[in-house]
Amino acid sequence: MKSSLKEVHVTDAVGRVLAHDLTQVLPGKFKGPLFRKGHVIRQEDIDDLLSIGKEHIYVMELAPGELHENDAAVRIARAVCGPGLTLTEPREGKVNLVAGMDGLLKVDASRVRAINEVEQAVLSTLQSDQPVKKEQTVAASRVIPLIYPEERIEAVEETAGPSPVLEVWPFRPFRVGVVTTGSEIYHGRIRDRFGPVLQEKLESFGSTVMGQTLASDDKDLIQAQIRSFVDQGADMVLVTGGMSVDPDDRTPGAIASLGAQVISYGTPMLPGSMLLVAYYRGIPVLGLPGCVIHDEYTSFDVFLPRILAGERIRREDIVSLGYGGLHSC
Repeated sequence: MKSSLKEVHVTDAVGRVLAHDLTQVLPGKFKGPLFRKGHVIRQEDIDDLLSIGKEHIYVMELAPGELHENDAAVRIARAVCGPGLTLTEPREGKVNLVAGMDGLLKVDASRVRAINEVEQAVLSTLQSDQPVKKEQTVAASRVIPLIYPEERIEAVEETAGPSPVLEVWPFRPFRVGVVTTGSEIYHGRIRDRFGPVLQEKLESFGSTVMGQTLASDDKDLIQAQIRSFVDQGADMVLVTGGMSVDPDDRTPGAIASLGAQVISYGTPMLPGSMLLVAYYRGIPVLGLPGCVIHDEYTSFDVFLPRILAGERIRREDIVSLGYGGLHSC
């Protein structure tokens, strides 16, 4: 048995699927679809249908094993939806997945691809590992035809599996220590510009700067100030300046000889190739290059939200930045 068309009186059409567009004409004001093909007729629609002269309409009767596009889209969305996300009501065959809070979007790209391999199933998402705002649409689901085989939806659900395909991780309120290096700043010859930039970035994620200290290009002093922040309960330490390969730039060596685990000194992204990512006593310690001051988006902006969402950065995360990592030259 296949889906078929049937003429019914509007009073008997509630819950049925409209088989064609219905046009409303208001002279001098509006001409267009009052209801579109695929609309599921509601009790409150009856007066509107009668107002355009539709006492009888054609509805679609679904055969066993077939789904209306709205129901199919809902099932795809439910199959992939994880914590931190909500679903909108279906509209013209599409369901949006919306962030329920500010946080970090996590998407399993391999399963998104596999779902889209199912014929005429659609799951469109933002890229993973980017910050999103509450009520921001991060994905949408739909199917191409008005009537969709249920067996394909079952294939989507099996592909999605038991773990979330998409979820939003909340940002944690970090207390961050900032160590600003450089004799020119330490001796007051120039004004520090890192502090205000970092404070603004951190506060935008709900974190705070617990303090900022100044260090000359003295390795022991840099190390002492990092230790001090960690001892005071810092959730992260940012060390600014001294990140080039010049002999006078001591920051990378100071962090490494502190006993920190250096995940990477250098990233395949521009701007921000001189970023250093390390962990000292389990606390992330980042060495920030000068581009953080003047470039809107650097490798620091890639990893900051991930760290604030509780993710531990791995070397493979850094290496993967090369593809698509050229933002300036």
